[in-house]
Amino acid sequence: MPAPVRAGLPVTSALTIPRAELTWCFSRASGPGGQGVNTTDSRVELSWDVAGSAVLGAAQRERLTERLGPRLVGGALTVTAAEHREQRRNRSAAADRLVAIVADALAPPPKKRRPTRPTRGSQERRLTAKKQRSITKQLRRG
Repeated sequence: MPAPVRAGLPVTSALTIPRAELTWCFSRASGPGGQGVNTTDSRVELSWDVAGSAVLGAAQRERLTERLGPRLVGGALTVTAAEHREQRRNRSAAADRLVAIVADALAPPPKKRRPTRPTRGSQERRLTAKKQRSITKQLRRG
């Protein structure tokens, strides 16, 4: 699990989100936890302004806005983490989640499927099974 690096978040070998472009917000997490839940701001929100980012090229920005369209609010991608009791671990989880989402959105689309035809053997097996089923049903009619 890669922790946030001092210079920024490495997404791919060619792209690193600078720390200056990340916005961290902390709040109290919901759920059980006793007194600790009422006093610590362990829930983490990590936001990155995709529309205003200086590290993205035009093609990358277009691809991200197209693929992350419903997730972007005002051009910013926001990720939350509250599954851990410690803020430090939630920070790491939010950073990992943001990196995974951006890397997945930047990945090139998969190759188109090349249509294939059924083999002669598979066609013959299918027809043989159909004939056998037909014979079985004919024998029931008697």
